[in-house]
Amino acid sequence: MIQPDPVLGTGLHAAGALCAAVCYTPQHGLRAWSWQTFWLAQAAVCWFIAPIVGAILTVPQLGTVLAEAPRQALWNTFFLGAAYGIGGTAFGMAIRHVGYSLTYSIAVGISCVLGTLTGPLLSGKVREVLGKPGASWVLGGVAVGAVGIALCGLAGRLKELDLEREGTRGHFSLAAGLPLCLVAGVLSAVYGIAVNDAGKPIAEAAGRYGAGHWQTNVVYIFANSGAFVTTALYALYLGVKGGTLVEFRRLQGGAGALTVNYLLAITTGCLWYSQFLFYGIGHVRMGEFKFSSWAIHMILLILWSNMVGLAVREWRGCRPRTLRGIIVALLVLVAAVLSISRGNWLAEAYGS
Repeated sequence: MIQPDPVLGTGLHAAGALCAAVCYTPQHGLRAWSWQTFWLAQAAVCWFIAPIVGAILTVPQLGTVLAEAPRQALWNTFFLGAAYGIGGTAFGMAIRHVGYSLTYSIAVGISCVLGTLTGPLLSGKVREVLGKPGASWVLGGVAVGAVGIALCGLAGRLKELDLEREGTRGHFSLAAGLPLCLVAGVLSAVYGIAVNDAGKPIAEAAGRYGAGHWQTNVVYIFANSGAFVTTALYALYLGVKGGTLVEFRRLQGGAGALTVNYLLAITTGCLWYSQFLFYGIGHVRMGEFKFSSWAIHMILLILWSNMVGLAVREWRGCRPRTLRGIIVALLVLVAAVLSISRGNWLAEAYGS
């Protein structure tokens, strides 16, 4: 039995969110690889290889767990993961058009609200949730987080205008990136449902055989492999259409460039998968309001990603009011995390 500890759980979510926020930065170092080549290579790591290896290393009697887990739960988790794979691909494409800050703010913001509230709504436990100590702090934190997300989006729009004024806009295109962000956000929420709700019986089966705080790792085998299937199909289509599949075995830069690219793809994949290693061991410690794990993780991800955007100078050339806007937005996100964390603590301290 794992002792609930919302404070520790929030800290673990923060570590996972940091991994997610920086996982795509290695693509800046790529040499002569097309987007689809890189995306397929990193997806093979984070959505296929790493989940299987992670489950083998951390889930005792894995074969027995898989045999006892409900078949319907396995298929539901897989298909929801497949839907997320479409969103994950849209997410990667959006980064090219609107950058880290705005992509994370819009897509992850939508995912935060939908992925957090859909679970209680689908299970019919909204009234039960509202009646627990600390519920108002949790739901209020989600609302504050939505405000912070909107402020991040506003700051991103100001950033676009500033870059146009300075003539440093580059490939920044809100018209191209916004629809991709919307698709990515909605389907990212589907992944949260896959892990927290559809995959719950699978995790419980792992828990019965001593998986402890690693029990969620078995769920990733199905959620992530579903994502890999849809991602691989699209990336292979682009590779065949553009004649870029050859990039997997040779580049103009030679073997050295190819090795660097593979190392960068592996790094990206491992960082992405690491976020959910931390998510899983944080989630099981959240106590009464486990559903709030998704909100905490997503809000922290937005917070970290905007800080990464500042660090890699995405906001260079922006006016002071724009920089003040993103700083205020980040402070609002911090307040949201603190509110949700307090609600979880109250539920644990005073709940029955």
